[in-house]
Amino acid sequence: MSNTIRANSILPARREDIELQTADGLTLVGELARPLDREPVATLVCLHPLPTHGGMMDSHVLRKAAWRLPALAGIAVLRFNSRGTSSVRGTSEGEFSAGVGEKYDVAAAIEYAEFADLPAIWLLGWSFGTDLTLMHGLDPAVSGAILLSPPLRYSSPEHLEAWAGGGKPLTALIPEFDDYLRPAEAAERFAAVPHCEVVPMEGAKHLWVGDADRVLDEIVRRVAPGVAVPLPRTWDGPMETGDTQAYAG
Repeated sequence: MSNTIRANSILPARREDIELQTADGLTLVGELARPLDREPVATLVCLHPLPTHGGMMDSHVLRKAAWRLPALAGIAVLRFNSRGTSSVRGTSEGEFSAGVGEKYDVAAAIEYAEFADLPAIWLLGWSFGTDLTLMHGLDPAVSGAILLSPPLRYSSPEHLEAWAGGGKPLTALIPEFDDYLRPAEAAERFAAVPHCEVVPMEGAKHLWVGDADRVLDEIVRRVAPGVAVPLPRTWDGPMETGDTQAYAG
């Protein structure tokens, strides 16, 4: 019997709590979710929204990616709290650094994925996480990046120029009704990266409420092109239910 995959559905995966060690001496808390019965085809390293405005590793799109994509798409999902950020998983050491000290956090996450022999490492940044991606994510170990609701607030034109020169795949999913950067302006700003794919998302807003399914489909389309999309909306096997009250804040 098939069950509908809902916002709080947790599909089977190998999940383990992890700790990242930064070059400036901090311990960050996180989780790695891998497919239960096969090796992953690709890896997402998730960079969450602004922690001063509630962003964390459990922000809903990233949480749903970790709960669904290992089973539905064979993708490993690494999430973590950047410095000074708290979630159900715990609190990472350090303090919010407006994108400066977080360069060590990004590097530590990429390094962990490398040492774990995870394949095809893609960065998935959301809002503030897109700035971290553009500022600090152009690493030799990174295959490409996907940006959700990029505000282009902390990153600067030289970061876009670096991505243009690096040639790595870059996709920006832009909500039609974003609070910070809407599709027309995004097309102008990202013209600095000629190969960047700017994807307007009709009807969507900055927080992607009600649009997580579409977002996950677009992510999989690029990270694991061999996987059919749209992803299934039902699941035939065992399925747990997450406690959404834990994320009510």
